[in-house]
Amino acid sequence: MKRIYLILLTTFSITYSYAQSPRSFNSQLESVTVYSLGAELNHKARVSLPAGTSEIILNNMANAIDESSIQVGVPSSVTILSTSFSRDFLKNENKSPAYIKVEDSLQIVKRELNKVQNKRIVEENLLVLLDKNQAIGGVNTGVNVTELMKVADYYKSKQLELRNNIFSLKEAEDIQQKKIARMQQQLQELSHDKTGTTGQIVLQVMATEASTADFNISYLSPNAAWIAFYDLRAENTSSPLKIVYKANVTQSTGLDWKKVKLSLSTGNPSQNGTAPLLSAWFLQFGDPQYAYINKKQAYQNRIQTMETRAPMNDEKVLAEAVIARPLQGQIAGVAMTQNENMLNASFDIEIPYDIASNSKPHSVTLKEFSQPANFKYYSVPKVDGDAFLMAEITNYDKLNLLPGEANIIFENSYVGKSFINPNATTDTLNLSMGRDKKITIKREKIAEQTGVKFIGSSKKQTFTYEIRLRNGKKEAVNLLLKDQYPVSTDKDMEVELLAADGAAINKETGVLTWKLSLKAGATETIRISYSVKYPKDKNILNLQ
Repeated sequence: MKRIYLILLTTFSITYSYAQSPRSFNSQLESVTVYSLGAELNHKARVSLPAGTSEIILNNMANAIDESSIQVGVPSSVTILSTSFSRDFLKNENKSPAYIKVEDSLQIVKRELNKVQNKRIVEENLLVLLDKNQAIGGVNTGVNVTELMKVADYYKSKQLELRNNIFSLKEAEDIQQKKIARMQQQLQELSHDKTGTTGQIVLQVMATEASTADFNISYLSPNAAWIAFYDLRAENTSSPLKIVYKANVTQSTGLDWKKVKLSLSTGNPSQNGTAPLLSAWFLQFGDPQYAYINKKQAYQNRIQTMETRAPMNDEKVLAEAVIARPLQGQIAGVAMTQNENMLNASFDIEIPYDIASNSKPHSVTLKEFSQPANFKYYSVPKVDGDAFLMAEITNYDKLNLLPGEANIIFENSYVGKSFINPNATTDTLNLSMGRDKKITIKREKIAEQTGVKFIGSSKKQTFTYEIRLRNGKKEAVNLLLKDQYPVSTDKDMEVELLAADGAAINKETGVLTWKLSLKAGATETIRISYSVKYPKDKNILNLQ
């Protein structure tokens, strides 16, 4: 009997421990590692545990978590039986303080609008009533002139009063409606602020004894990211190129990151890490037209790829600077340690950092490099009459650059924006430093040396262009100049290059390249001339 009693008591104790209300504890966010997509958040929580099995709720977690990534570090006396994630539904409202403030103001304005509308309706009803009761005297009874004038004056003043009141009330309504529209726009903007929309991690734990323990919790959240961007600074073409490596960090995890230790990693933990395998490649007959379409698409893709390369090769490409938009929250000169491993690089920011959960970019300066560079100018006057300053750098792979936009500051002036693509397959990285208006280039057709001749059943068109260059700078510059002549795609077309003024000629693409050295204040003229012969009964649409 005693044994049965002990078994029942033990069963009751276990059941009672599970039936207890979950014990809830707040966690503190201590450090964050932000990846190109997603972030690892690390929390600490002090938890009071009873002996035996219990359910623990850890609050102030991100609003979205990859549950498979949850890791909980506990003392040896504690065993984690299970983990799960849930949204915090105990809060009635998951809105930021700024959102609640605007929302309350919106309700006040809506009440005021309702009052104004009610006043207008009363005035309009009174005006209708006044209009319906304008009859004076009975059917057979008239009124004297004095009484008629009194009634007329009353109706006139009362109608004027009512109509003026209605007009004023409509104006007041319009003002309130505009206030409401502005507040609704503000609420729409603030709705991106996910502060307060948090999650919970629920743990089933077993402790050998009652104790207070520190839990270390880490997990991955998809609601954060960072992208690289740069400042390219050069005082002149004889000084090194300064590359300021920066990051735009965004997050909407529901938690404001306050005084956290921040790291940025070039890795992506959400990317599939499984190595690919090859299966058997079986050939089969099919529609030849489909194969032709695929080849055509592949050719078009190849052309597009050629057009996005750096503009120092023979493809006629142009890197163009555009005006940059201002960035928010920029902090310069942040101390940072760069760590590298076989798969990625990380930047550890050495001061605590604040980033709000509002999906807006926050700028962090990571590192500054001073890189030797070979500066030269590049121009394709057939497409654009400006000269672009290019910086060539070598050994750039050690910089761990990522693709990103770059602000260009040359000679202490902001000149525009460019793009850095470090995924080039060449040993040299070409960076566009923007336009230089002090180098003037003009390309014109020479009319007297351009014309058409008829030779039997053929006609021959000759084109001559003159390119005039002037270096208005105080120092000599090197200029890579490109132009082109057409390439025949039909045996009935005969293209002849008549003059190229010493250009390097690519006969496959028709690209002409000059490597020029222009002294300060110097001018130079280059002429190109070519002819195209083809049957006179045909036309070439894109000949110029």
